[in-house]
Amino acid sequence: MKFGLILLFSTFAGVLSGEHFHSFMAGFGIAAIAVGSAYWLAFRCSARYPQLAFLMLLMGLMAKIGVTITGVLWGIEAQVINSPFVFSLSYLFFAIVVTYLYSVLRERQMAREAAKSAKELAEKTA
Repeated sequence: MKFGLILLFSTFAGVLSGEHFHSFMAGFGIAAIAVGSAYWLAFRCSARYPQLAFLMLLMGLMAKIGVTITGVLWGIEAQVINSPFVFSLSYLFFAIVVTYLYSVLRERQMAREAAKSAKELAEKTA
């Protein structure tokens, strides 16, 4: 149901921004790359060392800011972003959506790993 709502809102926003579709897609692309790079950096280490985890979170934040600034500068220079309002709304919406989707993916991966290790432990004790 949640994925259906996300798809519905995305399609509706794309239709409403028909005249500024390039700005809409630039917001989507930059948000997806920025959140993806931040996510990739932030979750590369275990939580065994809190200082390292904090450093990786800060590096993820800086990567997200860097990708966003670079993407906006490229979009303005290439004249892809012709409506800053549509771009900013698209970027905000898709940053939230992509963060949610990455979180769901991470949760499923962790559950799968936990089930696998529980199964291995049960096989060893049996």
